[in-house]
Amino acid sequence: MQIETSQLRIVAPRSQLNFLDIQSVTLARPLTPIQTYGHLSGWMAQRFGWAFRVRDALSAPFGVRPIRGFSGRTPAAATEGEKLDFFLVEQATPEVLVLTERDRHLDVMTCIACSGGHVTITSSVVTHNGFGRLYTAVVGPAHRVIIRRSLARLKDQANT
Repeated sequence: MQIETSQLRIVAPRSQLNFLDIQSVTLARPLTPIQTYGHLSGWMAQRFGWAFRVRDALSAPFGVRPIRGFSGRTPAAATEGEKLDFFLVEQATPEVLVLTERDRHLDVMTCIACSGGHVTITSSVVTHNGFGRLYTAVVGPAHRVIIRRSLARLKDQANT
């Protein structure tokens, strides 16, 4: 079963985006969006804690709030308006989890949509200034690789 396009959320109309990445995987067993987030964020906490520390140190002089990365905890549920690690939960349903981080430099939205065993992660960014554009130019390519590898790892785990 495929994800319906109407379930995929982006931070602004496509014509206004400075970054868009949509990646999908089909798993042997279905996961909910919050289960998917737990798997992915747990792996990222183990592998990329150092990258978030570097990001926070390099961004601080530009007035960017530290995000400190992922906690590694697997949440049981998500509620709209609460924080999951550094993200604000904007939507939480059995099929879709929409997470945002917004500041004066950029707005980021990550949408995790699940239907049956199909998982789609959509990441979108709108930049507001030069620092936001520079940050996105550096982080965007790495983000694509990290999500691709994360989904491949998730598929391997779900198929065992």
